[in-house]
Amino acid sequence: MARLFGTDGVRGVAGRDLTAELAMDLSVAAAHVLGDAGAFAATGRRPVAVVGRDPRASGEFLEAAVVAGLAASGVDVLRLGVLPTPAVAHLTAALGADLGVMLSASHNPAPDNGIKFLARGGFKLSDAVEDEIERRLGEEWTFPVGSAVGRVRDAYGEADRYISHVLTTMNAALDGLSIVVDCAHGAAHMVAPEALVRAGARVEAIGARPDGLNINAGHGSTHLDKLQQVVISRGADLGVAYDGDADRCLAVDHTGTVIDGDRIMAILAGAMHGEGLLSKDTVVATVMSNLGFKLAMRDAGITVVETAVGDRYVLERMKSEGYNLGGEQSGHVIMLDHATTGDGLLTSLHLLGVVAKSGVPLKELASVMTPLPQILINVKGVDRGKASVPELIAAVVEAEAELGETGRVLIRPSGTEPMIRVMVEAASEEHATQVAGRLADVVRTACV
Repeated sequence: MARLFGTDGVRGVAGRDLTAELAMDLSVAAAHVLGDAGAFAATGRRPVAVVGRDPRASGEFLEAAVVAGLAASGVDVLRLGVLPTPAVAHLTAALGADLGVMLSASHNPAPDNGIKFLARGGFKLSDAVEDEIERRLGEEWTFPVGSAVGRVRDAYGEADRYISHVLTTMNAALDGLSIVVDCAHGAAHMVAPEALVRAGARVEAIGARPDGLNINAGHGSTHLDKLQQVVISRGADLGVAYDGDADRCLAVDHTGTVIDGDRIMAILAGAMHGEGLLSKDTVVATVMSNLGFKLAMRDAGITVVETAVGDRYVLERMKSEGYNLGGEQSGHVIMLDHATTGDGLLTSLHLLGVVAKSGVPLKELASVMTPLPQILINVKGVDRGKASVPELIAAVVEAEAELGETGRVLIRPSGTEPMIRVMVEAASEEHATQVAGRLADVVRTACV
C-alpha cells in the first residue's frame, strides 16, 4: 500500500483524494501521536493545537473537519485563519502549542489541497512520526466527553504577532525602495504587503485578491510573467513573488530578470558572511543547486554542504550540524536563526534589506553568481531501480571527466514514477545538451 504522507504532508484533490473523513481521521490520529492527550491528564491541562490554511475554497470544509477531529480528541484548538505556512510554524512555537496544522497544497492549482502537521516548536515531522500517524489511522479510541472535550476559539489577530516577528529580524529599513509583490492570490495576500509597508518600502501588490479558486492562477513564484511586466512598466526597483502558502520566494530585478533561489542564497550568504553571521561559514543546498552557485560560494570563502532534494533534508542537516542558512533553487530558503521552515516573507525582507543597506541594485548583487547552463531530461518508461547499473555508472564517469571542473552530472531516479532524471551542467548549453542526450540514451538501453 502506498504511503499516505508525501514529501510535504498529505496531498490530493480535495473532496476526492483528500476527503473530510480522511482529514478528520488524520487529525484524530495526530492528536494522539503529537498531542498525546492522556499524558496531559496529570498536568491538569489539555494539549493545544493551532490550525491555519491558505484561501482555497476546500480549505473551509477541511479546516472544519480537522478542528472537529482535534477537539473531539480532547485538544483545544486556536483557528488562525488564512496565514502562510511559516506563520503557522512560528505561531506553533510562539503560542506554546503542542502541534500545528496547515491546510495547503502550496503551488498546486486550486482543486488540490493538503494537510501538513507540525510538532512542538513548529518543526516539520520526521518520516517516523508521519508513519506513526498513518499507522494509527482508524484505530479504536475512547473519546473524551463533557468538560474533557477540546474547546475551539478564533485567533485571527495572531497574524500581527507573526508580522512583528519577521520585522524584528531585520537590520535595515527599506525606506525608498519601490517593490512589486506577487502574493499568488494565496496565504500571504494580507500579511506580506503589510509587512513590506511597515518595513518602509513603497509597495504595489498583485495577486492579492483570492476568491478561493484563483490561487496560483497566472501569479506567484511559478508564474513570474505578470510580475516581470509590472516591475518594468512601473519602473520599480525589483519584485518578489511567493507561492500559494508563501514558504518560498523568488525575485526579479528592475529589468525583469529572474533571481532564483540559488542567487538569493548566494546574496544572503555573502551578506551574512561579511557580517560574521553565517554559522561555520557554511550554507546548505541540495544536489540540484546550480554548479555556478557552488563556484561562487567557493570564491567567497563559503563552504557548501549538499543534501538530497527537499527542504526537509536541508533543515535536518542544518539542525544536526549547527548551520543557519540553507535552501533550494525553487526559492525555499531557511534562515534557522529566525524560522523553523522556509519562509518566503522572511527571505524577501532580508534580500531587500541587503539591497537597501548596500545601496546596490539587485541585478548587480545577483551577478556574484553566474549560473551554468543546466539541461534536465526525464527518461520515462524505464526501471528506476537500475539507476546505478555498471553501464550507466561508466557513462557518468566518462562524462564527468569530459566536463571537468566546469560541469557536473546528476542521475536521479524518480521517487514515484518509472522514470530516471538526467541532469547535466556545462560551460555551454550546447555541450550540456550533447552530454545529457548521450546519457539519456544509455539510460534507455541499460535501465529497462
